[in-house]
Amino acid sequence: MLDINLFREQPDVVREGLRKRGEDPAIVDEIRELDARHRQLLQEVEALRAERNRVSKRIPQIRDPKEREAKIQAMRELKARLDQLEAELRDVEAQLWERLAWVPNLPDPDVPVGKDESENVVVRQIGEIPAFSFRPKPHWDLGPELGLIDFERGVKLSGTRFFVLRGWGARLQRALIQWMLDLHVQKHGYTELYPPFMVREKIIFASGQLPKFRDNLYHDAEEDFWWVPTAEVPLTGYHMDEILREEDLPLRYTAYTPCFRREKAAAGRDVRGLKRLHQFDKVEMYAYTTPEQSEAELQKMVQDAVETCTLLGLTCRVVQLCTGDLGFAARKTYDIEVWAPGLQEWLEVSSVSNVGDFQARRARIRYRPKEGGRTRFVHTLNGSGLGVPRTYIAILENYQQSDGSIVVPEVLRPYMGVEVIPPK
Repeated sequence: MLDINLFREQPDVVREGLRKRGEDPAIVDEIRELDARHRQLLQEVEALRAERNRVSKRIPQIRDPKEREAKIQAMRELKARLDQLEAELRDVEAQLWERLAWVPNLPDPDVPVGKDESENVVVRQIGEIPAFSFRPKPHWDLGPELGLIDFERGVKLSGTRFFVLRGWGARLQRALIQWMLDLHVQKHGYTELYPPFMVREKIIFASGQLPKFRDNLYHDAEEDFWWVPTAEVPLTGYHMDEILREEDLPLRYTAYTPCFRREKAAAGRDVRGLKRLHQFDKVEMYAYTTPEQSEAELQKMVQDAVETCTLLGLTCRVVQLCTGDLGFAARKTYDIEVWAPGLQEWLEVSSVSNVGDFQARRARIRYRPKEGGRTRFVHTLNGSGLGVPRTYIAILENYQQSDGSIVVPEVLRPYMGVEVIPPK
């Protein structure tokens, strides 16, 4: 959530940031009007409360019955007026915060301006696109042929965009998750958490998923349970309503969770294979920093994601998202994409974002400066480390052999116990 003072003191900055994102800046004036009305009502309410308290103390001291009754009647009228203003204040306050909740984060000044993903900028590529002596197959052929992926029974169990992993296919998934967690803990300096896969609505809101993405979230109709669309959600809520110490920052966490998304926005896109699913696994990287640390932390997280790809032997590239393709809560984002030779395309396996204090304001997460003084909001950052299905696709398609077998990436062999998944 943006600081209300930005709307009061720098409305043109907010308007320009929204224009760069392709958003309607008219909401800035709506919020300014609601804020002005809110402050006016608050001032009137506080004045009436002060008057009520002053007169209430005076009434017992009045000896004249008529004067006392007149004051009591005046207090009844004041109370009626106060009740009316307090109700209006609550209504205006609710409208104000509802409007603020729909405003996305403002892009960082060095984010390239663009209308959509076609104007994202490739920053660098690591590795060469591999050449094959045969035509590489897509994963939706490789998986079933080797008995690794059962699409038909996944659909039978749960419908479209679901699948079942079998045998070596299930073991490869488990190995990939365990290896990534070990890498981030042992080499990259993250602390592993195992969070709940269902959270309260206030936690979903704090991460920026609500209200904008309500239709894409799964939730229980009877209880306050929301299935996490990403581990970013519980990792944001982990320090909600806390005051951290500056000397403890940055705090870095990694977590594995399944992720649940309706994928309504992607209807009709990438319906074949593992690219877009209602349920998928992901290992997340997350950091809490001071404002001064956050840019350096962003670059570290990008490098951590890149190294995860390169250690798997995958060709990857770093893409900076333009203003029109930024996520709702992000101020600056880099995607890490890997090459999938069977699909003949780049697949996003990680999206690393600096969110600034956008989530911290919603979650009320602050830190106390070492030198003392007022508490400040932390900055939060998140990144996939990595998303499993598309990484899985890239491994199958890049490591396929002409005889139909799949070579297991070297770093995964201790977790798999084999060097090659044999043809069926």
